[in-house]
Amino acid sequence: MRMPDTLRLPVFAAPMFLVSGPDLVIAACKAGIVGAFPTPNCRSIEQLDEWMTRIRAEVGTRPWCANLVTHSSNARLPQDLALVAKHQPPFVVTALGSPKPAIETVHAYGGTVIADVTSVALAKKAIAAGADGLACICAGAGGHTGTLSPFAFISAVRAFFDGPLIVGGGISDGAGIAGAIAAGADYVYMGTSFIAAEESLAPAAYKDMLAAAQIEDLLVSAGITGTPASWLKPSLRDNGMDPDNMPDAPGRAYDSSQSFKGKRWADVWSAGQGVGAVKGTEPAAVIVERLAREYDAAQARLAARRERSLA
Repeated sequence: MRMPDTLRLPVFAAPMFLVSGPDLVIAACKAGIVGAFPTPNCRSIEQLDEWMTRIRAEVGTRPWCANLVTHSSNARLPQDLALVAKHQPPFVVTALGSPKPAIETVHAYGGTVIADVTSVALAKKAIAAGADGLACICAGAGGHTGTLSPFAFISAVRAFFDGPLIVGGGISDGAGIAGAIAAGADYVYMGTSFIAAEESLAPAAYKDMLAAAQIEDLLVSAGITGTPASWLKPSLRDNGMDPDNMPDAPGRAYDSSQSFKGKRWADVWSAGQGVGAVKGTEPAAVIVERLAREYDAAQARLAARRERSLA
């Protein structure tokens, strides 16, 4: 297994529910990072086939990523896996369940399986199940989020795993990317910054809400999907919910083929703790270029500090 070493930045544009589509994946890949999308964003298997066909044609040899929900409630998983086998995304990230259902299919064509995990215990289970790498979802992540500090999580995982490690949670600028790499990660998940990209599926009102929001406007609650997630308080209020009195967590149901109609999660919007860095809507390429400048500047600061300490 070989992770990409030709990227402009060691970044995955995180696969975001109802936000990441083919335009964003393609733009991210062309800008020099890994574009990713969750297969449940397509509510029909025919649409998923169309998306994967287009992505594969337009990104060429650049690495891209499909995100599969492997929870037992996802009855469409076998069909999604059949399309993964057909279109062969270089990376497949599994979420909300064991990576095991995807491993045979992805390894058969030489792809890499990355498991989303929110705890050290789940990280160990994923590696035992055969995952090639881990995406450590930390406190501060948008959407389904974790509770651990990224630095503590990386350190704990590196004590028993030396394979590919992606870390995500509140990383919103190039200095954060450099910090995560210095701490022992190989790549960084960035989601919130790309919700506001011109190419994302997010409606204009969502992007405007992001640009106006600060970290204080976030609430972590399991009351929408059954799994703790980070939500924008104004969006909750717009949908008749009280951030100070959220409903109990519903049963977890993640069948990719089910209609959005009547689902709470279809109309409320999430964001991570890096939301304050979003100032407006921009092309993905512009976002990546800014992050690259910040990343290079952070690396230069570290190098200069080292030189001073050795002088």
